[in-house]
Amino acid sequence: MAVMPESHRTDLPDLSTVWLRAFLEVARHGSFTVAARTSGWTQSAVSRQISALEGALGGGPLFDRLPRGVRLTEAGRALAPYAESVVEALGGARRELAALREGTGGRLRFGAFPTADAALVPQALAVFRTRRPGVGVTREEGLTPGLLERLDAGHLDLAVVSTTGRAPLESYVLHHLLDESLYVAVPAAHPLAGRPGPVRLGQLADDDWVSGSARPEGTLLDAALREGFRPRVAHVVAEWTAKQGYVAAGLGVALVPALAAASVRPDVALRPVLDEGAPARAVYAATQRGHASTPAVEAFIAALREAAARVPKL
Repeated sequence: MAVMPESHRTDLPDLSTVWLRAFLEVARHGSFTVAARTSGWTQSAVSRQISALEGALGGGPLFDRLPRGVRLTEAGRALAPYAESVVEALGGARRELAALREGTGGRLRFGAFPTADAALVPQALAVFRTRRPGVGVTREEGLTPGLLERLDAGHLDLAVVSTTGRAPLESYVLHHLLDESLYVAVPAAHPLAGRPGPVRLGQLADDDWVSGSARPEGTLLDAALREGFRPRVAHVVAEWTAKQGYVAAGLGVALVPALAAASVRPDVALRPVLDEGAPARAVYAATQRGHASTPAVEAFIAALREAAARVPKL
């Protein structure tokens, strides 16, 4: 590969920002002595920095030395706006990096599954906003598999996910938030509505069900499959508030995770589900393995854990 002769090269050498700052100080004050005093340098140090800059640029003197002070030469006047831009840009970069390092700036992109938005996420976000008001926050809602795909693609920094849906969580860093018990929502007139103590889902094998999916596999209704029956899903309803409406109208029963239990309407009765030997639904804050967490992410995880500790247990 041919090398351009030195006399025809147009690229500038790497310049020290210290040289540029010294140049701007001298230009601002019109004096090596004053520039040294205001910058905390010695006058000889300022002179050396200006000489080094002039030598690196190879364009001749940057200042005319006058009987009283100095004045920019034509070369100095040409350099000044570029020097200001470089120093200002680097100063901005330092400030932004410091804000990221301290968790007082930057951004947080997170996603959460729908029932986490009932209490857990809003409470955590309120705490986070108070502690990190300078961090820009964007939020997405979705089911666990989709949120993990967004996390993998780099569109999210953190995802609030659950073990519902059989998503492969092993490849992520999981920050445990809580284990959810299950409740079954029944109409107020249902025979089980006023019965004390937990119920087995088998007692509801003949009921119609309201669910977000026609198929129970990979949903909360996996619990019914463990009880030995396949629930009859009469109404497929995705949104939790709408599910409550269907239950209240006597059109079926529905499973409710603990995160959503506190927001149940008064004409719906909740009964705890007895599901012996089955693991509770675990809720995690998931981050990508091998990716360093920012202070903002760590602060949000801490806020999520605080909010999880306050989730009411009925």
